[in-house]
Formats: sequence, C-alpha cells, structure tokens
Amino acid sequence: MDAYFEANMDLIQVDPIFNLYDKDWPIRTFQEQFPPLKTIFSGEEVTGRVGLVLDSIVSGGCIVSGGRVQRSVLSPNVRINSYCQVYDSILMEGVNVGRYAKIKRAIIDKDVNIPQGMVIGYDLEEDRKKFFVSESGIVVVAKGTEIK
Repeated sequence: MDAYFEANMDLIQVDPIFNLYDKDWPIRTFQEQFPPLKTIFSGEEVTGRVGLVLDSIVSGGCIVSGGRVQRSVLSPNVRINSYCQVYDSILMEGVNVGRYAKIKRAIIDKDVNIPQGMVIGYDLEEDRKKFFVSESGIVVVAKGTEIK
C-alpha cells in the first residue's frame, strides 16, 4: 500500500519519475467517456466553500462542488461536496465525499460514500478501528465499504 501511495503521489510532482505527459512514451488505455472536470462555487475563501483543486491529477467526470482538493489523485466520476478538504489522497472511481468531510493521506477505493462530516487520516488510532492503516500511516478504505 505504501509503495502504491508513493507512486501515485510522484505523479503529481513537478518532474515525476513516470511522466504521464511524455509525448515520446504515450500511455494508451481504455477510458470510459465522461465530461471534463467541473469546479463550482467560487465563493470567498473565508467561507470555506470554494471549488478548488491544487497540485493534483483529476480525471473526467469529477465534480468539485465547493470543496478543496490538494496534492491528490481523483479517478473518474468522483464527487467532492461543499466544505470538504481532501489532502494527499487517492480517490478511486465513484467515490462521493459528503459535506464537511476531511480526508488526509488516504486511499479510498471504488464506490465508497464518505458521510457528511467524516474525518479520515487525522487520528490514526481511531482510523485503525474502522479501516486498514499501513505502516507509514496511509488509511485505506476498501471498495464498497459502508461507513456509518
């Protein structure tokens, strides 16, 4: 898990070891057709409701609706809702992050619904009770996990 996480985090660096944008070594793979990334709610930063993406890779079909995504990788069809904070994380296809949720140093697998106000990656002892936590402190939420 730690190696997978580090490899993905390398992709968002200014000069990654494995450069997805290298035209001399193109990557060809199947991609389902989704509309482009959409960010909405450009309200004042002081309110916290700003659709903002920084230093990240975001796939088609994603909507960042008044939340903040930084140093992260978002797979297709991810929804980040208002007042969310997602830092240093990998979110797989179909993840929905509820309002006011906070995620840090996590891998969230496919089709997981993160409930409103959920906090992941800030208290590793609490996270270990619900999820897998790697040796280096990466929280992993398994595919289709139902979080109450």
